[in-house]
Amino acid sequence: MKKENIILLGLSVISAVMMSVPFLVPHTGFLSLLGLIPLLCMDRIATIQEKKHVWFFHYTAFVLWNAITTYWVCNATLGGGLFAIFANAFQMSLIFGLFRLSKKKFSGALPYIFLMVTWIAWERFYFDAEISWPWLTLGNSFAQSTGSIQWYEYTGTLGGSLWIWTCNLGIFGLLVSLSDGRWFTFNWKAKTAVLTGLIAAFTLPFIASSIIGSRYEDCMTADENLEVLIIQPNIDPYNKFQAMTQSEQNALLLNAAEKNLAYRKNDTTAAPLLILAPETFTNDIVTNNIKSSRSWQTFASFLQEYPQTSMLFGASSRTYIESATKPSHTARNAGDGFWRESHNSALMVNGSGRTDIFHKNKLVVAVEKTPYPALFCPIDDKLGGVMGRCIGQGNVTLLNMCPSVSQSIPLGCAVCYESVYGEYYTQYIRQGAKAMTIITNDAWWGDTPGYRQHLSYASLRAIETRRAIARCANTGISAIISPSGEILQPTPWWEPAVIKSQIPLRDDITFFVRNGDITGRICSFIFILLLLALGVRFMTKERD
Repeated sequence: MKKENIILLGLSVISAVMMSVPFLVPHTGFLSLLGLIPLLCMDRIATIQEKKHVWFFHYTAFVLWNAITTYWVCNATLGGGLFAIFANAFQMSLIFGLFRLSKKKFSGALPYIFLMVTWIAWERFYFDAEISWPWLTLGNSFAQSTGSIQWYEYTGTLGGSLWIWTCNLGIFGLLVSLSDGRWFTFNWKAKTAVLTGLIAAFTLPFIASSIIGSRYEDCMTADENLEVLIIQPNIDPYNKFQAMTQSEQNALLLNAAEKNLAYRKNDTTAAPLLILAPETFTNDIVTNNIKSSRSWQTFASFLQEYPQTSMLFGASSRTYIESATKPSHTARNAGDGFWRESHNSALMVNGSGRTDIFHKNKLVVAVEKTPYPALFCPIDDKLGGVMGRCIGQGNVTLLNMCPSVSQSIPLGCAVCYESVYGEYYTQYIRQGAKAMTIITNDAWWGDTPGYRQHLSYASLRAIETRRAIARCANTGISAIISPSGEILQPTPWWEPAVIKSQIPLRDDITFFVRNGDITGRICSFIFILLLLALGVRFMTKERD
């Protein structure tokens, strides 16, 4: 390989490593403020040298970044993991290629502004795409550096993406002006303005975070609090029903609850308490007839002895539809004129039998849902039905904890992957959730960075909404997350555990919850304008 190619490849690798570290090592989010500079330098050198096939270098950078940070997906599904790595990197590389194309028609700083807004517009689109994997949204780089991003309550995660691009492009612009000698032609006022702007871009968010964060030093105390009992049963999901029957798993859960609730038995004066069990804990819920479920009967009967107590648990549920013909692309034949729709659900039940149910909306592609079902379900049928067919309910609803006739506590429950979606998550708060729960099953990936990254993203949601979170993971890490994003009482990985705690009930609304993702909307608008301008310039040139 030629020396100049080695340099270009080296810069690409450096950028990939710098962008990966914040997702793996706590308190290193600041590296993302500089991590894209080597990639931008690679592009500039390649442009000056009039290199061809530059896509190889930036695609390599993005593949490495995806592989280093999300290789663990392959533990659950090798094909899905490889697809996530290479397809996600391809989209990133496509954006970078569009940026390089724009330099043929735009001059000065405009191509770099185009790169920034295009990237953020893509991140915003990715949250709602049919095939969605926004794990490496740039703003997520600070998920383990929450002391730096308390201002996410105003901008959401894409505000962090904007900050990262602003700092990287600002420093890169300074390096370019130094390398081509323009910096030395600036007068002192221009130099002062540039340096002041760069210092402000780097430091003001840290200062703002410190000031805003100081308001939440006592955020775990409130006028109203809810007692929670989080039970981490630690059941291997790959051997869930081979090793234990559903009845045995239910007994395991209730035995752990009983040991920690003996003082409350038959106490009608006790404060409201929520028992939290993990995602897909049961598999015998039929939504058409919930009360026929042995698990539901067992839980409701148990709760009768514990007044003021409710249980929230996850279930692999199903709905049966009687129809002579297939009622939907996702339905599977259940025989005798019935069809089955599957769901990943969360249920709230109390001792009186009152039950609320919510079906997970943000589903994992291929594992839980078949994308573009009209196209891919017929293909999947011919392959024997290898892809998931879960159906979400289409809109967010709350699970109301009703410890008594006169009392109702509205709670939101994000099921697993839903906690990655910031603007979607705000819907729970707008519906009136006073606190949040997250139920998940992170054991599919093994003891890798995956489950730790997933936990850290809950901190982002807590900051954006200022709602405490009770998080229950089947095998860890379960925890309480404060409204400031602090992770409290984390449980060990792959060990049975119980958390007894309180979470504050709040009804305040943050700017981000009230107004949504303004950063993403503005960048998307600017992207459309610049894309139209780029198209016009190319068409004008062709006419000439």
